[in-house]
Amino acid sequence: MFQKGLVDYHLINDGDRIMVAVSGGKDSLCLLEMLARRARIRRPQFDVEAVHVRMTNIKYETDTEYLKQFCAELNIPLHIRTTGFEIRPENKKTPCFLCSWNRRKMVFETAQERGCNKIALGHHQDDILHTTLLNEFYQGSFSTMPVLLEMRKMPLTIIRPLCMVREADIARYAQYREYKKQVKLCPYEKETKRNVAAELFAKLEEENPEIRFSLWNALEKAGKLIEKNE
Repeated sequence: MFQKGLVDYHLINDGDRIMVAVSGGKDSLCLLEMLARRARIRRPQFDVEAVHVRMTNIKYETDTEYLKQFCAELNIPLHIRTTGFEIRPENKKTPCFLCSWNRRKMVFETAQERGCNKIALGHHQDDILHTTLLNEFYQGSFSTMPVLLEMRKMPLTIIRPLCMVREADIARYAQYREYKKQVKLCPYEKETKRNVAAELFAKLEEENPEIRFSLWNALEKAGKLIEKNE
């Protein structure tokens, strides 16, 4: 399904320089490994690099040496960056939003410094479908995280190569490959509505195992999976 996602949505082209955002979790490690293996095939020809962002004020203990070794075995350059943010009482943005925004800003900056034209994120099909439910229930819109998103204010395109891969399949692969689990100590991790959407989707899928494909087809027909500046 990884290859199908690349082909169906034309995520990679000859000459691409792709920066992979690596958190150290199973999803980003799987993404990095799959892209590194795919890059060894002659066509399309593309380069892969990785960036790992650490936050000064959010506890999320990653084994940097493990990430370095993981990337070295794949022959992928790894860039480690550090950033942070202030939590102010008057700020209406949640800590999760601020953390994500600042991490992504650092990923964008690193990608442009390295001359990359694409950023690969480790969101899988479950993430995309959960986001669809979140946007419907809390924002009143039928939308999601696009599989391919061309940025308007910078020369970068975001791609999600694991878009057609189930989280359960990634979990099984991570166990098979013996990925090292990172220690999560974030005090805000369980306060997001995303967990509610994930639990709801799991219940819906128990009732109707085809709901995953129905919702995906609806997103595709509505043109919500690709956002290009045309």
